[in-house]
Amino acid sequence: MGIVDEDVARVRAATDLVAVAGEHMALRRVGARWVGLCPFHAEKTPSFSVNGELGLYYCFGCGAKGDAITFVREMEHLDFVEAVEKLAGRAGVTLRYDDAAGGRDHQRRKRIYETLERAVAWYHERLLSAPDAAAARRYLRRERGYDGDVVRRYRLGWAPGGRDQLVRALGVPPPALVDAGLATVDESGRYVDFFRERLLFPIFEAGGNPVGAGGRLLPGGRGPKYKNTAGTSVYDKSRLLYGLNWAKKAVVDSGRVVVCEGYTDVIGLHCAGVGEAVATCGTALADGHIRLLTNFARRVVLAYDADAAGQAAAEHYYEWERRFDVDIRVAALPPASDPADLARSDPEALARAVEEARPYLAFRLERLLARADLSGPEGRARAAESATALVAGHPNELVRDQYIMQVSDRCGVAPDRLRAMAEGLRREAASGGRTARTAPGTGRSARPAGPAAGAAPAAGAAAGGPVVGRPAPVAVSGPELEALRVAVHRPEEVADRLEVVLFAHPLARSAFEVLSASTTLHEAIEAADPQTAELLQRVAVEDSDTDADDVMVRLVERAGRRALMELQSEMRRADPADQAGWVPTVAWLKLTLEMLRPEDPRERPAAKEAERSLVGWLVSR
Repeated sequence: MGIVDEDVARVRAATDLVAVAGEHMALRRVGARWVGLCPFHAEKTPSFSVNGELGLYYCFGCGAKGDAITFVREMEHLDFVEAVEKLAGRAGVTLRYDDAAGGRDHQRRKRIYETLERAVAWYHERLLSAPDAAAARRYLRRERGYDGDVVRRYRLGWAPGGRDQLVRALGVPPPALVDAGLATVDESGRYVDFFRERLLFPIFEAGGNPVGAGGRLLPGGRGPKYKNTAGTSVYDKSRLLYGLNWAKKAVVDSGRVVVCEGYTDVIGLHCAGVGEAVATCGTALADGHIRLLTNFARRVVLAYDADAAGQAAAEHYYEWERRFDVDIRVAALPPASDPADLARSDPEALARAVEEARPYLAFRLERLLARADLSGPEGRARAAESATALVAGHPNELVRDQYIMQVSDRCGVAPDRLRAMAEGLRREAASGGRTARTAPGTGRSARPAGPAAGAAPAAGAAAGGPVVGRPAPVAVSGPELEALRVAVHRPEEVADRLEVVLFAHPLARSAFEVLSASTTLHEAIEAADPQTAELLQRVAVEDSDTDADDVMVRLVERAGRRALMELQSEMRRADPADQAGWVPTVAWLKLTLEMLRPEDPRERPAAKEAERSLVGWLVSR
């Protein structure tokens, strides 16, 4: 099954790569390019570059490259057809397939998105005006403090009681509702609503499309407090974060993201002025979420009771910090409070807790020592032992030593005693103990326990992108590289002036040849060998503000001087009686080379003629 090539080209042409990439990462304009931190490997200095006009990206750090289709495939783990379909949907391009099955699959995914949008609108209107939603409106107003603006901004909805009100009201074939996660089939074979008598929080992907919902019972209702959309072809809770569609601008602006546990926590934080808040969708924070978040910011603040998570969570946090180059911190909320409650009772305290978030280990140590009885030797000894066990779990030796000194000061125990205790705990863990699962002396965490366990990814895959190594240096340089840049970015300025004979470097020659034989840059890249394609991708995202005339003069001059050296060498090797025949050609070549760089501006037309004459001679030679 495949999509017609012409339609793939139409999707590429209609897609704004800057907008697509900007939904997953922070980009800033630098000249004619857009740059940002590469989403495919961990880095602190931006090396990811996008050419919006040509629709291509290239990372100078890890070598990741491609167009909008490649980007969506790698970021969202889609196959080629799925990525093209997603981009076609947002660009309004109708696709044609080379078999009937491909067309049916595309129509099915399109129908899911359309069905979800209609359902979100229907549920929202029910909450705003239906008589049976009066209790939900009172709950939101009295218990949550939400006014109409909040309800409308977050498109909250009400799923009424009854078995099949949505099924009957939406006017969509029931199987389409099942595909979208909005209906199920009961024992009798009837289609019934998935959400009933629940306040609904629609869940949107980062780009703003609805993909599912979380349904909350009102107080006194029967059943689980929350019910979330089951997995569908557009809803994967391990890679979704509630609120990211609203929060992403604030996240990019502040450089941090605040992660909480519930939908109401997100809304509460937003209302308290913390616009960077997001929440997992009924699941624990996992690798997929961290990969997604690092596309927008490198500081992750946890706004929930991280102290209760214990050492198993610590291992995940430390591993994420190492693998994804993130800074994980914890907001110290008052005991027995969550962001939603604190947003109503003391929004300033909530915002302050986020601002003053501390590194995870510092937060846990402070909580432990605050609860400890440090008034006597016994209490200080117990506190020192417990605190050292926490410190021993950190994989970085320098970090461990800093905290050992703090524990020593607080508990009055010699730091050398605590260091020895920490190393003993690490050796015990390495030999099968349970206190701290960290390999001693290596500074690396061992494999964390639990469902998220797994070996660290191969180099280049740290941020969830393609496994790529740092590219070999491209040896093309000087006027040959600059001429290729002009040919890619401003082809009209050199289209009738460049010839393959002007390129001495084999890779540059190959790049020019494939460009000349192709209608578009994308076509050239697809037709090129890997090294040539790498060069073209790189050139496409580099600035090209060099004057085309200057580039041509230097390129032609270099080619001419190569030819002059060859002529002189041939002349020296020739029979003395024949050497005189070489003299006129050598003299003409020397004079023509001198004419390429006139001192008087009035001689520039003659210089242009000398360039054309020399290039013609090189081609015919």
